[in-house]
Amino acid sequence: MKLDGFEYRQIDADGTEINCAVGGSGPPVLLLHGYPQTHLIWHEVAPALARTHTVIATDLRGYGDSAKPAGTPDHAPYSKRAMARDQLLVMQSLGFDHFAVAGHDRGGRVGHRLALDHPEAVDRLAVLDIVPTRYTFEHADATFAQGYYHWFFLTAGNGIPERLIGGDPEFWIRARMESRHHGGTPFHSEAMAEYVRCFSTPEAIHASCEDYRAAATIDLVHDDTSYGTPLTCPVLALWGASSFVGRTYDVLDVWRSYATDVQGAALPSDHYLPEEAPTETTRALQAFLR
Repeated sequence: MKLDGFEYRQIDADGTEINCAVGGSGPPVLLLHGYPQTHLIWHEVAPALARTHTVIATDLRGYGDSAKPAGTPDHAPYSKRAMARDQLLVMQSLGFDHFAVAGHDRGGRVGHRLALDHPEAVDRLAVLDIVPTRYTFEHADATFAQGYYHWFFLTAGNGIPERLIGGDPEFWIRARMESRHHGGTPFHSEAMAEYVRCFSTPEAIHASCEDYRAAATIDLVHDDTSYGTPLTCPVLALWGASSFVGRTYDVLDVWRSYATDVQGAALPSDHYLPEEAPTETTRALQAFLR
């Protein structure tokens, strides 16, 4: 499955090959996906945005058809800083020094770091169904541990999550995604098949675990350094009315402690807004990007 009307490219981001789909014309917007997915989470939204924008939908390093560097003891290759730099280099290689970013889940965290590290490049930032990583760990409790148990499971060492997920990666992906879907549009069967294909190698499983290990270690160091310097670009926060994020946090209030210009709303979905509520997600992004 591919995005209709988009051209696919592999772009070298300083030695890390990033898979991306480029379509449309107009002001540039970078679309970033989450776990355990690929750029295809945007399969309904990207073509609609491409009517008025140049849309670049990428696979984050470690995911999809992008490169999967080996992890290191400090997890730096999967820090959000490293992942954000990939995306900056992709956009610059395409000729875009200034652009908007919309990120779901892990992609929202990469987008947040991209806007912090390179404020001159990010004109606008949309974050879908997240609050900042630093905030989640600071306010973690038993409810969070139960709802987001995978945050802790995936950080385990000694190859434990890699071995257990590797025994049946398709079950893991379907179980994770279906447990966080509430009504709305069903997952597209071809997109789901692509998620399974891309996630099912040992390299992909390890990379995704390293993503979460970085979030619990080196990302927090970077976040502590940045805290107190709020984002100055406009921020749109969208979340699922039925999602854990929507049920647990005052999303706008949280983001207003991390950015100076925040707007947003709940959408009729659980976690996967671009797939469960594609029409509402598209409308919200179009209005924000206009």
